[in-house]
Amino acid sequence: MNYTVITQEDFLQALEENNIDSSSLPRLLISRLEQKGMKVAVAESCTGGLISKLLTDEPGVSEVFDCAVCSYANCIKEKLLGVDADTLKNLGAVSPQVAAQMAQGVRSLANADLGLSTTGIAGPTGGSAEKPVGTVFIGISTKDKTEVIKADFSANFNNRDKNRQLAAHLAIYCGFSSI
Repeated sequence: MNYTVITQEDFLQALEENNIDSSSLPRLLISRLEQKGMKVAVAESCTGGLISKLLTDEPGVSEVFDCAVCSYANCIKEKLLGVDADTLKNLGAVSPQVAAQMAQGVRSLANADLGLSTTGIAGPTGGSAEKPVGTVFIGISTKDKTEVIKADFSANFNNRDKNRQLAAHLAIYCGFSSI
């Protein structure tokens, strides 16, 4: 599966070039969704509900946000989001295919216009040579297409909170940029 790779430096540079502070990302996404009459749904694994928290911290979010699933366990990814069991078994939960299926599944579950997902290794343990700590896949699904971004936050291998914060903000940024 094809995906774009974004490093922490790439993401921070994109924010700087667009004069965006990461704390304003939830409001930007919500405003864009309101303008377009769209709704978003979120499926989170490694971010553990952080995207949902960031969005629901904003007043008026209920107009554009109906559903979030914290699908930390593979069985929840399968049962609730429709992620293929063979994909999980053969490729692992931290894969572009699972991120795509999670985003599609939550969008379908909520009948939303935009589905966002995160699956990754926040750290500080759990990484491997193929998937080091700081590897996060972000799924972005609309009715027309599904994309996956691979975030490389491996520079923060020992900082779980920073990896989760970056992943949540990047997912919101990807959602904002995709609609």
